[in-house]
Amino acid sequence: MGARGGVEILLTAIIVIFVFSVLILIHEAGHLVAAKRAGVKVEAFSLGFGKRLCGKEIGGTDYRISMLPFGGYLRMAGEDPSEASGGTDELASKPVGKRFWVMASGALTNYVFAFILFSVVFMAGIPTLSNEVGEVLKGYPGEASGIKVGDKILSISGSGTEYWDDIVEAIKKRSLPGEKLDIEIERGARVLSIKVTPNISTITNIFGQKISRPMVGIAPKNKIISVSYNPVQAMYHGGKRLLVLSGMTYKGIWMLITGGMPMKTSVSGPIGIAHLMGQAAELGIIPLLLITAHVSMALAIFNLLPFPVLDGGHIIFLVMEKIKGRPLSVKVQEWITQIAVFALITFAVMVSWNDIVKFTPLGDRANSEVKVEEAGK
Repeated sequence: MGARGGVEILLTAIIVIFVFSVLILIHEAGHLVAAKRAGVKVEAFSLGFGKRLCGKEIGGTDYRISMLPFGGYLRMAGEDPSEASGGTDELASKPVGKRFWVMASGALTNYVFAFILFSVVFMAGIPTLSNEVGEVLKGYPGEASGIKVGDKILSISGSGTEYWDDIVEAIKKRSLPGEKLDIEIERGARVLSIKVTPNISTITNIFGQKISRPMVGIAPKNKIISVSYNPVQAMYHGGKRLLVLSGMTYKGIWMLITGGMPMKTSVSGPIGIAHLMGQAAELGIIPLLLITAHVSMALAIFNLLPFPVLDGGHIIFLVMEKIKGRPLSVKVQEWITQIAVFALITFAVMVSWNDIVKFTPLGDRANSEVKVEEAGK
């Protein structure tokens, strides 16, 4: 590896650490604001982990910089039930409703930050495929109807198609059994109208499910254009993108739980996310902002899962307390938490190993050795 390659890896590592740190700090800042509003004493808010290097106490909180510059943490009085002394400024002494907002605020802040980032990207210019045909697949209706490479799809059965996403959506919505699509194309200086009856084909979606979709048999030209919107439109499109991705994420989680989707090929941890983030950083600021928005959304959703140790687990304890009229005993909470920690560590190890196999040279070497062994059989 040359000096240039080493510098690129170092810069990528710095960018990845910086992005992760920002997202973690935003998460903790959400807890900080909610705790302060609830009257909970926040003992420390740290940028980084480990030994305290410097800081300043403001309003009873030690705002500090610590030795390991990765993320940060928040420490609230009475956060650990076993250490609570009954003080009125402790988290454990506050009503269930206030504790709920303190626990949920970190994830909600990450979610709002994702919305802001998506909106910024749509204002600055979202990378989008043009409406130009780059490939006509053999044996499909598009070829038979006379669509050619270089044609621009202007509309499909009355739906304007300025970008390739519009084309995909129009084919899906406007295709009716036994009816032709009226496709208007621009070819050079001419505008032509072509009738196409889509095939109904079985494809595999991102969740590994077999679904039926109308297919014309055309693919986009690898021509990326930047599309920007005014602030109001950007917020609309940013919110829409966030909601769609959130729905897809929850569907993916459900399919993982029910066995409908394999974890090995469908889940990535910090190593996989860092790899994707590094690739995005090489492409420019907009792709990096997009992947950061995705990660911020995923961090919000993951933290609200009803699993002990995570914020969602603490919320479940609060719901049980509200129903029973009293909190679970400290012993029971510790027992449940210890089991959850073991399960979470096991899950993290499995996901990290899959990431190593998929995204690192060690995985490439292991796969090569397997192929050599199989070839020798």
